[in-house]
Amino acid sequence: MMKPSFADMARVFGRIGLLSFGGPAAQIALMHDALVTRQKWLNEDQYLRALSLCMLLPGPEAMQLATYAGWRLRGVAGGLLAGLLFVVPGALIILCLALAYVKFGTVPLVQAAFLGIKAAVIVVVLQALLRLGQKALKGGAAWVLAGAAFGALFVFGLPFPLIVICAGLYGYVTADLKTAASPPPATQTNTPLTIALWAGLWIAPIFVLWITAQAFLLQVGLFFSKLAVVTFGGAYAVLAYMTQTVVQDFGWISTPQMIDALGLAETTPGPLILVTEFVALLSGFAQGGVWMALAAGVVALWVTFTPCFLWIFAAGPYLDHIAVRPRLSSALNRITSAVVGVILNLSIWFALHVFFGTVGRTSGLALPVPEFATLNPWAVVLTLVAGLLMLRVKIKLLPVLAIMAALGSAISFFGYS
Repeated sequence: MMKPSFADMARVFGRIGLLSFGGPAAQIALMHDALVTRQKWLNEDQYLRALSLCMLLPGPEAMQLATYAGWRLRGVAGGLLAGLLFVVPGALIILCLALAYVKFGTVPLVQAAFLGIKAAVIVVVLQALLRLGQKALKGGAAWVLAGAAFGALFVFGLPFPLIVICAGLYGYVTADLKTAASPPPATQTNTPLTIALWAGLWIAPIFVLWITAQAFLLQVGLFFSKLAVVTFGGAYAVLAYMTQTVVQDFGWISTPQMIDALGLAETTPGPLILVTEFVALLSGFAQGGVWMALAAGVVALWVTFTPCFLWIFAAGPYLDHIAVRPRLSSALNRITSAVVGVILNLSIWFALHVFFGTVGRTSGLALPVPEFATLNPWAVVLTLVAGLLMLRVKIKLLPVLAIMAALGSAISFFGYS
């Protein structure tokens, strides 16, 4: 297959970046549809292997998946193009919303429009989950692993890295050693130089802030750098830690502001970890007005996403070599099976938080328990409408998102809050 042009990549990945609502489950689905089904730039095995690799790495897995796809198609330049197009649209929207937030507070009309978008996202996720399950769940063991991963997260709240490690170990131990194949030609790469370059780019602004005695911005850079290293399993895995630190320990923002930050980040395109940008913008505004807010937002974005390029450009060249080694390939396949359960957990979590205003937990467990008195019937109606438009009428995603946003806005005039 001929490599796509940068113009074609910009068009496709730009569309992905603009439509990547709904968190990692929806984003993974959107990329699968664009890159595997429509463009055929990656085949099914390549996509699933890449997804499993990104699930193993710290940071936003969907953004890293886009970066890997771009790197595989057109090298480092392609990876940068795909990764940036996945992040930049959402980052710009978060910037505008944050500036509106500090001036006007919550924006009900915007939140109402996003309710319609989130309803459509639920349907997108459902479609994707079915497609990925059909491709990844081959054999009884794969189904058992997916179910076990879902139960471990949904019911018991076990750490995501533990689930991935257990699935990988199971695959490693039970591998069929007769399936060895010759490794593909080595990808030309200088891993130590790659690591040194991207680690240097990551650390450079923090060093500048240190030598210029910018105490607040230095604290922002160090804290969100730490998050970039410990964020396994996506932003959901560290939201509680981030909330405790920025609200209670640092006192940068209040608890209601943190809740609003998460709500707005959930309803904008791009990775949910863009909530770090929103938090940094609000914190910077409180510290020194608009210019400090912009500086804090840039620092947060830099230290959150630069490490993603480091992980992918350093690890990506070895993925095809892993795939032809029976034990490593089996481990990666079993991780892929577990990832289906992980996506199911994220999907239900997202749907519950769209339908209900309050979702608690069972005592001693992670099992979510919605308060039925907080059910938003409009959310249910909008989801049914989105399902009808997409599954029966077969309208494409972009028009459906526009229709659902308009319906959400219209409902706000009839008492939605």
